[in-house]
Amino acid sequence: MSGAVDSADRGYFHPVAPELFSFIEGAVGGKNISTMIMGRERYPINLRYMRSFRNSVDALSKSRVTMPNGESVPLDNLARISIHDGPTEIKSENGRLVGYVYINTENRDLGGYVEEAKSQIEKSVKTKPGYAIAWSGQYANLEHARARLYWVIPITLLLVCLLLFMHFKNFGKVLLVLLCLPFSLVGGVWLIYLLGYPVSVAVVVGFIALAGVATEFGVVMLLFLDKAIESFRAAGKLTSAQMLREAIIQGAVLRLRPKMMTVSVIIAGLLPVMYGQGIGTDVMKRIAAPLIGGMVTAPILSLIIIPVVYLWWKEKLLSQPSNRT
Repeated sequence: MSGAVDSADRGYFHPVAPELFSFIEGAVGGKNISTMIMGRERYPINLRYMRSFRNSVDALSKSRVTMPNGESVPLDNLARISIHDGPTEIKSENGRLVGYVYINTENRDLGGYVEEAKSQIEKSVKTKPGYAIAWSGQYANLEHARARLYWVIPITLLLVCLLLFMHFKNFGKVLLVLLCLPFSLVGGVWLIYLLGYPVSVAVVVGFIALAGVATEFGVVMLLFLDKAIESFRAAGKLTSAQMLREAIIQGAVLRLRPKMMTVSVIIAGLLPVMYGQGIGTDVMKRIAAPLIGGMVTAPILSLIIIPVVYLWWKEKLLSQPSNRT
């Protein structure tokens, strides 16, 4: 609520306005008339009407204002006093008045909602000269994060490929890890869908973490398979496709227990986050959900799919005449 005092319609604006405004300022709002000094402390002395003289429109209307000629006149003879609804706060940004409309989206991705809202507003709202519409808040943060991820993710993938090649010294193994990587993320995608989480920066961060763990699974599985094949070759057993299959099965089985331990630790560590209700858990749940879902499909892929594809690849190499001699 806000009050208004209008003296122009009574014909007293020019001669009475200074005394009238001074009266309103002092009697209603209060005016500092002096300062009380107590040692090094300073306290302002504020003077204004008692509450009973200013707590209603009728009480203020009966207040008397001293005119320049000394005459005391009731306030309702000089101005019209009214109470009406007004802005609770006047805000400005970049030197311009601004009004905020707060929107809370549920079960909907923020980026898609804003894009659809922009399209509808452009069709139905015609802004006047000097007016502008801007979208801020979490959407602005989303736009900044999206602009960074556009170049951070490709650079990260290039670095991962470079590190994998420096380790394996073989393009085939690098491609094997990268080709199997998208299938490792299927569990995270399904869990995000079942929980009804929209795609957000937190969800993307969760998938990035899941991709790192899935890549680690693939790399370690290839290390175990290579070690098993080398042990069979050193013992002179790698003489046929059947022995190659036995070597790959042995390497995959050796990897089973440590992989199950890794999956159990990750799921056990993230499940409390999914059941948490404290501040910040909404963001943490969206980061943890892809990891928990991916811990179902990523181990299955690395234990079954990677050995099968690796066996097929090695059988092709073993069938070549140069590799049989």
